[in-house]
Amino acid sequence: MIRQVHYFDKPGKENTEKCVEIAASLLDEGYKHIVVATTTGDTGAAIAKKLQGKTVNLVVVTHPFGFKEPNHFELLPENRDAIQKHGGKIYTTTILTHSIETAFAQKFEGLYPTMIVSQSLRRLGEGIKVCCEIVLEACDGGLIPEFEEVIAVAGTARGADTVCIIKSAASKRFLDLRVLEIAAKPRQ
Repeated sequence: MIRQVHYFDKPGKENTEKCVEIAASLLDEGYKHIVVATTTGDTGAAIAKKLQGKTVNLVVVTHPFGFKEPNHFELLPENRDAIQKHGGKIYTTTILTHSIETAFAQKFEGLYPTMIVSQSLRRLGEGIKVCCEIVLEACDGGLIPEFEEVIAVAGTARGADTVCIIKSAASKRFLDLRVLEIAAKPRQ
């Protein structure tokens, strides 16, 4: 198999449109599931609109309530409505590598297993780390099946700059998760 990888000069939301195109083109190869990270919902809404009318299980994973600041939810209502209108499912959950251990690390310092996983995945790029997290989370929520090849789209801060094909697993079986292909990512 030969596949072209798209490398962006720098990370960021200016790469979102190209990532949406890449993800949509991968669906033509028979993938049935696509998992997308979103904060305010701009990326989730863009992909949902692009995939309108396609037979695909679109799961849009948001930050948890209170992630950025207490009592705040980043997903904008108009984007939530657009995602759902175009057939996407929205899943809001705790970020697996940013959970209770983060609170302990901030209070008591030290290094904890999920922080090691998070930092290790970041060596490949923030977007790849997030792609792995959202696939695990979507499996944990029962929104995609385990051990199936799925498309994952994520980014660095805002927007999308990474597209991967991942063999899915639930967090309990994290070591079975596999990044099979990288279709796009920033070089930085």
